[in-house]
Amino acid sequence: MSFVTHLECSATGEHYAADTLHNLSRAGKPLLVRYDLEAARAAVTRDAMDARPTGLWRWRELLPVRRDENVVSLGEVETPLITIPRSSGGNVLVKDEGRLPTGSFKARGLVMAVAMAKELGVRTIAMPTNGNAGAALAAYAARVGIETIVFCPEDTPEVNVREIAAQGARVWRVNGLIDQCGAIVAEGAAAGRWFDFSTLKEPYRIEGKKTMGLELAAQLGWRLPKAIFYPTGGGTGLIGMWKGFAELEALGWIGPERPRMYAVQASGCAPIVRAFEEGVEHAERWEDAHTVAAGIRVPKAVGDFLILRAVRESGGKALGVGDPAILKAVDDCAKKDGLLLCPEGGATLAAYREALRTGEVDEDEEVVLFNCATGLKYPMPEAPWTLDRTQPIDWDRL
Repeated sequence: MSFVTHLECSATGEHYAADTLHNLSRAGKPLLVRYDLEAARAAVTRDAMDARPTGLWRWRELLPVRRDENVVSLGEVETPLITIPRSSGGNVLVKDEGRLPTGSFKARGLVMAVAMAKELGVRTIAMPTNGNAGAALAAYAARVGIETIVFCPEDTPEVNVREIAAQGARVWRVNGLIDQCGAIVAEGAAAGRWFDFSTLKEPYRIEGKKTMGLELAAQLGWRLPKAIFYPTGGGTGLIGMWKGFAELEALGWIGPERPRMYAVQASGCAPIVRAFEEGVEHAERWEDAHTVAAGIRVPKAVGDFLILRAVRESGGKALGVGDPAILKAVDDCAKKDGLLLCPEGGATLAAYREALRTGEVDEDEEVVLFNCATGLKYPMPEAPWTLDRTQPIDWDRL
């Protein structure tokens, strides 16, 4: 059962009807889903939630889908918290989102958005992507029979492009960055060709992504860590978790304490970092965006002010890290702790290490890093050694 009451403009507070198809508000800002949390509190207790099987759809009372027949699933598990003591140097847990369907945390947002698209009668969807979001959309849209068109930058990793195509979407490489792909989607939507599924241009991806925060609270015994380091491109997950924490407090399931939220970006594409440091509410577009962490190469985020608001309210920061530090973090975590991070996850470890060095965090503080996708989807260093079994073997070299 869902307790949705209405949608609300994130900038003006203007209300919009639930159960109606929306993109942005009249002010051109993201819409947020609001719930009757008093009714939800009466309907389900924390103990009852603890007794349920884990997984994303465990949180039905705090999700927007009203009818059971519109629930979509490819097996969205509760992702584990993994220690990395040797590569982090601190009290760090990694929430490994690579265990989700299609191998990334994009599954959380897109399963919810597609379920609501099904509920609201959408027949054709288009979306820009740096890779993983397109793969998740293609999978869930195929599951429910919604036609899907995806536009991605021409240097999107080949594995992502092929994954999108293999799951039935029409995928087009574009000679531009993700926001330029988004402009094509917006133009087609304005012409009535499809519904625009761009990040934060529909209200429901946030609701799927907020389950990261709900899960985290439950996994830690209904408390929150001291800090969260989150790889930030469009920032949907950071915004969603911040919203989810407020909802859990309104239910009486957690107290008012919040983690410091660290929005982590690559120094080659860091519009949120620049805006944070300049003390402004909106981030200017980042020109010449480049980084090995393609998932956070977002030159201009629609929800920039929501990201910055959460970071500042929490007492956190926006942090930028360079590609060499990202790649070293990925390498160290794999070799020292056996966990293969994606580059975006490596960025959070690199940022944590720098925060530890500068005293921004203390090594005893419990910190959660988000690894947003399996490292298996990304290029890896060559392994060039070969052995000729017909020749004498140099055992010492082995």
